Amino acid sequence: MKLEKNTKNQLIELYKTKKISLEGNILKLIDPDGDEEFTSYIKESIDRDKDSRRKRLDITKQVQIQNADLTKWKNENERVNKELTSALEEAEESNKSMLVAKQEAEDSLEEAQKARFEAEKARQEAEKARQESENAKISAENNLDLIQKKSQFELIGTIVRVALWVILGVGIVTTGMYLLALSMGLDTTVIASTWSNIIGILLTNAFSIVGTIMGVKYASESNMKN
Repeated sequence: MKLEKNTKNQLIELYKTKKISLEGNILKLIDPDGDEEFTSYIKESIDRDKDSRRKRLDITKQVQIQNADLTKWKNENERVNKELTSALEEAEESNKSMLVAKQEAEDSLEEAQKARFEAEKARQEAEKARQESENAKISAENNLDLIQKKSQFELIGTIVRVALWVILGVGIVTTGMYLLALSMGLDTTVIASTWSNIIGILLTNAFSIVGTIMGVKYASESNMKN
């Protein structure tokens, strides 16, 4: 393919001023037709086209390598994201399990504290009941002891009264018989001696009874104080 001189000059001028030249397989189709300047243009354009193709090829290879790296990085990033997502889900599940376990532990602790409080309350109530039982036992024993002592005192008092009345009665009867013998003018030597002995015996027995009663009373009071 041959070009006109004017076209050739425009192409050469465009290359010189703006460094723009023809590219591609069209350069192989153009016939310089013996024009040395245009021949030089064609040669430089072909070299420039080869250099541009080489650079584009290098860029393409670099882009392909970068794309491969990006694809690899993307796959690795997706794998890492999946692992992170899985780890996050496991952490959330573990956190939920920990929260549930914590709540169960708190509930168990609360139940244990409540049971402990109830046990302590029951122990205090049992201790109070035991103390009340002890007090009731002591009170019953004291009351029984008082009743027994009261019964003993009443019995002793009755015995004393009966004994004193018997002594008094014997003394009165003996004295009456002695006075009767005196009034009748009888010999009172034997009666007087008998009356004196009986009165002495009665007084001795009376004092003995009173002393015994006082001793028993004193011993009972000492035991009550102890």
